[in-house]
Amino acid sequence: MTRVLVVEDDPQLVRALVINLRARRYGVDAAPDGATALRLAAARRPDVVLLDLGLPDMDGVDVIRTLRGWTRAPVIVLSARQASGEKVAALDAGADDYVTKPFSMDELLARLRAAVRRTEDTPAAPEPVLVETAHFSIDLLAKKVLRDGRDVRLTPTEWHLLEILVTNPGRLITQRHLLREVWGVTQANKSNYLRVYMAQLRRKLENDPAHPRYLITEPGMGYRFEG
Repeated sequence: MTRVLVVEDDPQLVRALVINLRARRYGVDAAPDGATALRLAAARRPDVVLLDLGLPDMDGVDVIRTLRGWTRAPVIVLSARQASGEKVAALDAGADDYVTKPFSMDELLARLRAAVRRTEDTPAAPEPVLVETAHFSIDLLAKKVLRDGRDVRLTPTEWHLLEILVTNPGRLITQRHLLREVWGVTQANKSNYLRVYMAQLRRKLENDPAHPRYLITEPGMGYRFEG
């Protein structure tokens, strides 16, 4: 069953969307604001997100940027904003489609089907086995790191963090996602854990840990590996 997350603060529109989607055998979750949407997206892993930009707690563009830190699920924007600049901002942030309100349910469902089809037609990228940089190499199969021809000893926690980052090159991975994946849901707010372990990884891998070339911090958001 394809799972859809509806992010919309208009209860009447939410009700109409939920009824129409469930009638067509989609699984549906609904969120009235950005914070709830991000929490549900992490917990339920929707296949498609229908997102209003005018949310009561945060701008929908910020929701898109945060989602794009860890999921490639298609995001279809539903918005009354018609200015081209608004559309460009949403698409640049990572939205896949933009439907202007008011819209016909038939059109929206057609766009939803197209988004699901594109996802299914896209072959999964092969998992990298060897990640090489100018200063170190990572063998993901053997779980080994070499720097200047010598083994780098990593703790299991350091390895887990590094593995998540290097298998998503160039992609922002949010602090909450890393904490949840490495330490579990109950530790999802302990950002100090991340700072300590990322500092250790930089000391072991970066030529200049104070000015990292590979393990990049996005302040207040998360981390990114640049190969």
